[in-house]
Amino acid sequence: MADTMTAKAVLLLEDGTCFEGRAFGAPGTRVGEVVFNTAMTGYQEILSDPSYNEQIVTMTYPLIGNYGTNNEDVESRRPFVRGFVVKENCPHPSNWRSGRSLDEYLRAHGVVGLQGIDTRRLVRHIREQGAMRGIISSVPTDLDALRAELDRYPGLVGRDIVRDVTVDAPYDWDEPVVDVLTGEAHKPPVKYRVVAFDYGIKYNILRLLRSHGCAVTVVPAAASAEEVLQRDPDGVFLSNGPGDPAAVHAAIATIRGLLGKKPIFGICLGHQLLALALGAKTYKLKFGHHGANHPVKNLDTGAVEITSQNHGFCVDPETLPAGVEVTHVNLNDQTNEGIRCREQRAFSVQYHPEASPGPHDSAYLFAAFIALMEQGR
Repeated sequence: MADTMTAKAVLLLEDGTCFEGRAFGAPGTRVGEVVFNTAMTGYQEILSDPSYNEQIVTMTYPLIGNYGTNNEDVESRRPFVRGFVVKENCPHPSNWRSGRSLDEYLRAHGVVGLQGIDTRRLVRHIREQGAMRGIISSVPTDLDALRAELDRYPGLVGRDIVRDVTVDAPYDWDEPVVDVLTGEAHKPPVKYRVVAFDYGIKYNILRLLRSHGCAVTVVPAAASAEEVLQRDPDGVFLSNGPGDPAAVHAAIATIRGLLGKKPIFGICLGHQLLALALGAKTYKLKFGHHGANHPVKNLDTGAVEITSQNHGFCVDPETLPAGVEVTHVNLNDQTNEGIRCREQRAFSVQYHPEASPGPHDSAYLFAAFIALMEQGR
């Protein structure tokens, strides 16, 4: 470990900007889109969120890894992030729940890490120039070879990368709800049946649905409307996921086939796919929204919610058809954060009400989904 932690590592951006630092995590070379996340905590949840597939994540908070990692705070079967960049990695974590260090976690899952660079400079560069393709490497390779490999990477626009993170077959989620502090587990009585599409679904979504009395069946992203309707669920959930929503053609067609037949609730990519199915359009943001401190205004109540976000694409509200309402707006840049179609019994939000470790301002949305299913009975 000592040799790896002192070995040289680099991050090369598509515009030629290069950052040199020290390696940690797994040795190797990876390409992806370089983004930054402004959260102070929750790095393990970020690493294991499938929405970060094909992305190299930079943390803006300077010290990462101080509370280690554990087996409970994961959001999927493995990390899908391509690389992880921090100002300073903590090699000696201290937390009663910690099982291993961040370095050990990255090594175990093949994630290349880079530390010791000026992350503030990198973040300002991305904010000014926009998110861009990059290559991270902790193995001896000259910059010309890295640049050639980076030039071959097509980026995210126009590609369906949901297929790389979704499950192969349906499964039922019936894990107990566990109190983190006491370790006590319980299963609330089942009152509703939900089919959840896995476009890159996070485990905490499934935990929250189960905690609200839902029996959840998770289906692959390519599942058809007919397959879902044969299960006769009380509601359909559209999950988060990575990449360009407009490229996930099969999912858009499936959602269109479900509209009006079952109550629908979507989050993040699910929000974008619902909007596309309703006839709207999406576009790519300059550098995306990634963090746990984004203010969103609820237009129904006027309340401001602090939200967790992770998306590089956005719904264009000007293209929403008649009958589709905007329900939430981002107060940083006025971008769309939520829609509702009363006639089709469908609603969605761009942000993450299920976020762990938080914030939890938007947890009421799961209760709203329950209420919508109750009305449909």
